[in-house]
Amino acid sequence: MSKIAIIGSGSWGVALATHLARCGNQIKIWSFDQEEKRIINEEKKCKFLPNLTIHENIVCSNDFQEVIEEAEFILHVTPSKFTRDTFKQYKQYVGNKSVIICSKGFEKESLKTLDEVILEELPTAKVGVLSGPSHAEEVSIAIPTVLVVASKHEDVLKMVQDTFMCNEMRIYTSKDVKGVEIGGALKNIIAFCAGVAAGINLGDNTFAALITRGLNELARLGVVLGGEKETFYGLSGLGDLIVTCLSEHSRNRRAGKLIGQGKTLEEAQKEVGMVIESIDNIEVAYELCKIHKIDMPIVETVYKVIYENLEPQEAVKKLMTRDKKSE
Repeated sequence: MSKIAIIGSGSWGVALATHLARCGNQIKIWSFDQEEKRIINEEKKCKFLPNLTIHENIVCSNDFQEVIEEAEFILHVTPSKFTRDTFKQYKQYVGNKSVIICSKGFEKESLKTLDEVILEELPTAKVGVLSGPSHAEEVSIAIPTVLVVASKHEDVLKMVQDTFMCNEMRIYTSKDVKGVEIGGALKNIIAFCAGVAAGINLGDNTFAALITRGLNELARLGVVLGGEKETFYGLSGLGDLIVTCLSEHSRNRRAGKLIGQGKTLEEAQKEVGMVIESIDNIEVAYELCKIHKIDMPIVETVYKVIYENLEPQEAVKKLMTRDKKSE
């Protein structure tokens, strides 16, 4: 049995807490919201996972020190845009505990990956990244799930693998922190595009092409940013891409679908009701492909749909009528 701190009480944080509690661990979740703390502790409910009953091994607190001080390691599960500010508030309690990043995204302002953000704030931190094809709704009810953890530290890999693995979850390990992290971040963009395609009633042929060519763009940028090409054809790249592009559980796909149906970005965000990582990630990926002079037509086109009012049907036409080339 381990004592584990989880920073973030959204659907993914609570789903991971539920899985780890089922495995016999003691979990403390940090939430910034007093009412959310009350709901978790007193009603044993999570507003993002309404059918879930919170496990007896889970408690919630609004106090970083209370959550972290006795923990063996920390899972960081806040939206990517809050990573730096949140980490600044609790880094004084980290000590020699490992920090496992379970969020997927970039810091929009700096274009940095989240491991870079954590290490910039605390250079001595032992960092890992957990990613792969996983919906909170399914992990919370013990649907078999396979993930990958990446770290430069062998003891971190072993710790996460030993703690998380059970009949319902399998964990692979990797040393490619950049590849695993970037794969998890960039796939949200392609999932958003898949939603747009669904919103304008395109078919399976289109989805297959989008996933295949989207993976090509994802890997192209990921390698330039320091990832290994093979990683993008594994769980955090192709695996996560498939589950996020094809499932109605995906908030990024849902947001894209609403845009395809004619909603504004603000209307889509309000209807989804949770942070949509792909929105910020599209801006980051667009900037990065310009900086590194990488051809990323899907990213460039969806950027124009969101920020330059390009009609989705016209976007499809632009992609389909690009210059001829070999695969």
